[in-house]
Amino acid sequence: MTGSKSSLHNANCDLSRQLDRKNQLKSVKPSSLSVIIKGMKVIPREAGRVTYSTKIRELKNLPFTEKQKAIIIGMILGDGCLCDNWSKTNSRLIVSHSIDQSEYIWWKYHELKSHILTPPRYYERNRSLTIRTISHPEITKFREVFYAQKRKIVPQNIAKLITNPLVLAVWFMDDGNNIQRNGKSCGYHINTQSFTHKENKLLAESLRKIYGTEATLERNHEKYRLAVWKKDSREKIRNLTQPHILKDMLYKIG
Repeated sequence: MTGSKSSLHNANCDLSRQLDRKNQLKSVKPSSLSVIIKGMKVIPREAGRVTYSTKIRELKNLPFTEKQKAIIIGMILGDGCLCDNWSKTNSRLIVSHSIDQSEYIWWKYHELKSHILTPPRYYERNRSLTIRTISHPEITKFREVFYAQKRKIVPQNIAKLITNPLVLAVWFMDDGNNIQRNGKSCGYHINTQSFTHKENKLLAESLRKIYGTEATLERNHEKYRLAVWKKDSREKIRNLTQPHILKDMLYKIG
C-alpha cells in the first residue's frame, strides 16, 4: 500500500465513522435520546439503512468461510482497511478501488456478499467504488492482529497467514505490478511502502519460507517496497496466483 493509498485508508475510516454516526441518529427514536444522554450505548443502523435486527445479529454470528478469510487477509495486506464501528464494539472491512477496476471490486463484493448489506457505492469526487462489510467479531480479531495504535502492521506470524495462494493473489491484485523493460516482463513490484523496513523484511522472509520466492527490499520515495527480479521466483508467483487472478487483472503478472 503506497502513501496515497494510506491517505485513502484514513479517509475510508473517517467516512465509516461519519456514516455510522449518521445512521445512528437516523435509527434512534426521540424517546431514545435520553438513553444517549445518560451515556448508554444505542445500537446504530448498519450500512444500507437496515436497522439492527434479528437479521443483523444473525450476520454477526455467521462465520466467514476459509476462502473469504483468505480474501480478507489479502485485502488487509493490500488496499483494505479495518475500522471500528461507532461504539467500538467491533470492526468492519472497507475497501475502495478506481472505477477503472470496477470488475475487481464487484468480484470482492460478490465473494463477501454474505457480510455486506449494499452493493459498491460510487463516489464522484475521486471516481471510486467502495464496499464495506458489517462490523463483525472475526473482523475485530483481524484488526487486533494487523493493527497497532491505529496503524496497519505486519504481524510476527504473517507466514502462517499467507499459506493459501489466494491470499497472495488478492494481495498482488491490490498492490502488485509487472515491471517491463523493452516490452518484456523482467520483474514484479509489491507496493508495501506503508510498512516499515523491518516489516518488509519479515514479508520477504515469509514469502521465501512459504513459497520459496526471493524478494528484495527496494527504496522508493524514502520508503520500502518488495521487488522480485529472479526468473524462477517470478514464475513461482505467476503459477501460484494465475488461477485466482481476474481476467482484467492479468496484466499485473505479465
